[in-house]
Amino acid sequence: MSFRGSPAFVFVWIGIALPAAVLAQTPAPAQSPAPPSSSSAKHVKKPAAPNASDIEAGAVINGVYRNKALAVTCKVPDGWVLRTDEMNAREGTNDSGQASATAPSATGTGEKVLLASFSRPPEAKAEDVNASIVIAAESVAAYPGLTEAAQYFGPLTEVAKAQGFTVDEEPYEFEIGTKKLVRGDFHKNVGTRVMLQSSLAMLAHGYVVSMTVIGGTEDEVEELIDGVSFGAAGK
Repeated sequence: MSFRGSPAFVFVWIGIALPAAVLAQTPAPAQSPAPPSSSSAKHVKKPAAPNASDIEAGAVINGVYRNKALAVTCKVPDGWVLRTDEMNAREGTNDSGQASATAPSATGTGEKVLLASFSRPPEAKAEDVNASIVIAAESVAAYPGLTEAAQYFGPLTEVAKAQGFTVDEEPYEFEIGTKKLVRGDFHKNVGTRVMLQSSLAMLAHGYVVSMTVIGGTEDEVEELIDGVSFGAAGK
């Protein structure tokens, strides 16, 4: 089943495609029209309708992010920096002056970052890959016709490819404990390094909830994903 939706969130602090509360609103370079794909016919941003239920922001306590509504916890490695509030409030450009497009109000538009953590400040230059964890929520209403998490990877994959990423394999079902999500894996050559990105998605409370991790090795990516767990949802 195809559906129409907005482009996946794009975050460009470190030149990567992240589905995380930074909505693409800046004009893109002119390109020849591409034929519709089975995953997304074309990208037209629809106004996000208010949701009947909302998702709490959650909090990081003693190195662990917890979100009661989603029944999810996520370990944040020691020494990592938290940038959640900045990503939700940011407009125009990032700290390094690199152009970025941001949602003007996460609360008003149905898009929000729940967790954004980096191994170092994104504006800090270094040779190694800046590992990161981003958990974000986008209103399902922004993607008319979307009924399952797998469909979200249509626009997400197109954004990732536009940022220079290669798809490792088609999205597939991925279990964390008893929770079933959909996972997509990507990689991008950056000089002599390889940047690895894995995104997991699920539908909850009228949102597409995505969990994206970035790392420089497969072991690093899998270790970050292993830090995610699900339990009983809060009342």
